[in-house]
Amino acid sequence: MGKTPYMLRHAFRLIFRIMIDKIMTQAGEPAGAPLQFQTSPPRRILVVEDDRDLRQINAMVLHHAGYHVDTAVDGASGWSALKASRYDVLITDNTMPRVTGLELIMKVRSEEMPLSVILASGTAPTEELNRHPWLQLDAVLLKPYTAKAILDSVKKVLCKADGAADRFHVFGSLDLKDNKIPQAGQPASEPVQCQTSPPRRILVVDDEPDIR
Repeated sequence: MGKTPYMLRHAFRLIFRIMIDKIMTQAGEPAGAPLQFQTSPPRRILVVEDDRDLRQINAMVLHHAGYHVDTAVDGASGWSALKASRYDVLITDNTMPRVTGLELIMKVRSEEMPLSVILASGTAPTEELNRHPWLQLDAVLLKPYTAKAILDSVKKVLCKADGAADRFHVFGSLDLKDNKIPQAGQPASEPVQCQTSPPRRILVVDDEPDIR
């Protein structure tokens, strides 16, 4: 984001403070107390932002929501943090010194790191994203955003990641060794006994052998 004007930073901080207090009140918690809606251990989030005030505000909001939060001052520091620890979500600004947010995301996707990515920027780099669809952003937040917006985005991308992990677990439980998948008309070796008799019939149509 670069240098943010003082009045904008002050307004941004005030908006977040009001939203935090409102969320605390709705949850029945006193202002300043962390929101305990995360399961143990807490999800890990890395916030990469070169503006000190915004970096601290984001970290404060996420910490109050029960997440484990680390911060980095730019893309280069963020990359070092990502290589040193495992995170569930990366929240990064775009315009930063040394390594930009998009360059950081390129490194993440190139290394196939299993984490969700939220780009939090003053403007959406639409042209660059169209040129590099493989960056696969999970969410985009345009500044200035509210505390509720960042919390909703984090919750949404984590739910999406959990759903993908569940689907992967289902496929991973199949015996794919030597392509031992029942063909049409062949019973599975261990059918799941969750259907009443007679069983439901399903037709799978796909030209890709492995997917089929």
